Amino acid sequence: MDKASEAILALKPVTFRYKHVLDPEGIPQFGLVAEEVEKVNPDLVARDEQRKPHTARYEAVNAMLLNEFLKAHRTVQEQQKEIDVLRAELKEQRSVGAVHPNRPGRLGSIAATCELLIWDEDVRPISFITN
Repeated sequence: MDKASEAILALKPVTFRYKHVLDPEGIPQFGLVAEEVEKVNPDLVARDEQRKPHTARYEAVNAMLLNEFLKAHRTVQEQQKEIDVLRAELKEQRSVGAVHPNRPGRLGSIAATCELLIWDEDVRPISFITN
């Protein structure tokens, strides 16, 4: 289902009310328009006797939603791991400090000393501009 579930991202949920005959109280409903769902993925629609779209197959939509949620959750977990690594690297850099090639020792804060390293096409430093 990997890529197939991406179709649900094109679905547009709607709010509607059933006709008074079906729901005299007119309670707001939430769902999908079968004809619109059919345009996105015909397999997500249940049909009537004339083979016209009748309703969305919500059990299939739910399974696809779960698949997309799980994919997004995995992505978030991977990003969190990367953020944790980057935070640890930043913490280490802040505690050690940067060393300028022409001045041994620690540099002050980034705000106090701004440096721009200019690189040539061979990825070798060609000059330092120090403020």
